[in-house]
Order: sequence, then structure tokens, then C-alpha cells
Amino acid sequence: MLGTRSLAAKHARSEVEDTTPERCSTSFRVLVVSGRFRGKPLLQRHRLVNEALAQELPHIHALEQRTLTPEQWEQQRAAPGTARE
Repeated sequence: MLGTRSLAAKHARSEVEDTTPERCSTSFRVLVVSGRFRGKPLLQRHRLVNEALAQELPHIHALEQRTLTPEQWEQQRAAPGTARE
């Protein structure tokens, strides 16, 4: 994904799913895991992603975000019933 380099950390991860076929316009679902999210509330995390994607956002109708720290990512992966991750 372009722009996520500014969120990069030692244990960063990003996944992008194009959900446009399910909706009426250009839409994406993103998962971003970054150490830069530590100690930040959800709104600040989303703002960091939006800043990283500033050039792409004018062309996107909908952007669904999941923003996790590396620790949260590992917890969710280890938890039973988290097939989506």
C-alpha cells in the first residue's frame, strides 16, 4: 500500500482488501499494524493512516480501518476464533 511507509516500524504489517464489488463506489478495508499506534486512541490511529494515504484518499469513497499495535495483533492472532486475521 502506498503511503504506509510513514507508519512503518520494526513489526509493521498492512493488508488491503478491495471491497468495491460489494459496494456502489471505490471502497477498501485495511488492516494496519504499527508500533506508532502504541498509546494512541482509535481516532489518532485513524488520522495517522489518513495522513499516510493523503494522496490516495481523494479517489476513495469508503475506507474501513482496523489499526492495531504489534502486541494487539499478536493477542488477536493467538485468540481462538479469530479466523479473519
